[in-house]
Amino acid sequence: MMTRRHAAQWLFILACLWAHWPAGAQVVIPESSVTPQTDAGARARMHTELASLYFQEGVPSVALEEAGIAINVDPSYALAYSVRALVYASLRDFNSADADFRKALSLAPGDPEISNNYGWYLCEQRNRPQEAMAHFLNAIRNPLYGTPDIAYTNAGSCAMKAGDLVSARDYLTTAVRTGRGGALSAQLQLAKLAYQEGNMQEARNRLGEIIQRANTLPPDALWLGVRIEHKLGNRAEETSLVAQLRRLYPNSLEYQEFLKGNYD
Repeated sequence: MMTRRHAAQWLFILACLWAHWPAGAQVVIPESSVTPQTDAGARARMHTELASLYFQEGVPSVALEEAGIAINVDPSYALAYSVRALVYASLRDFNSADADFRKALSLAPGDPEISNNYGWYLCEQRNRPQEAMAHFLNAIRNPLYGTPDIAYTNAGSCAMKAGDLVSARDYLTTAVRTGRGGALSAQLQLAKLAYQEGNMQEARNRLGEIIQRANTLPPDALWLGVRIEHKLGNRAEETSLVAQLRRLYPNSLEYQEFLKGNYD
């Protein structure tokens, strides 16, 4: 487990090298475009970054503590509420998540990071894709947003969930074209879209591009690969991917689906 000292040492690296891959969910917690102008604001930002780091490390209790400290230091720092909302959402405390997102949006209604995070929450956690799309588009339209590819990816994933495959492909293609950190995630969503449309060769090609560029695949990418090779009848490739899924993610939902034979 990462200690506070180690977390502090990684803050600079987090800010400089943050890559939005291979997040299983499309959670993104980069630095806010609302920059603190006071000592209290700077301290709140530091504790918020610690909260996001602990969240990514899978230590929600400490993430909540750090976000709470940030809010106590500067109750006007909107991103702290957004980060805490995401942690609450991961714990399925949706009442607290809703309250924190409302507070974050009231403090910084134009912040694209908060809009993107709230849209992801609405689509993935609350199953409200139509409402979520408005928040993704708010983020995309903000000229100060540094990573619009992330919101495009989220919008495409959400449109796919809502059954709007045409819009999903448009958003995801734009994410790949304009993307930096989120380009691989967008490629994965496009591979999933191709699989959903029954285009196994396109799905296989897109997943192949990801395999060439990523050191380690997340469980949903490996599981997609298993299903693609199963559909194509490539048993050797399927067996190899299953072995990776079992070795890397034996407790994942994806591996449990394989054990049940739920390929679709």
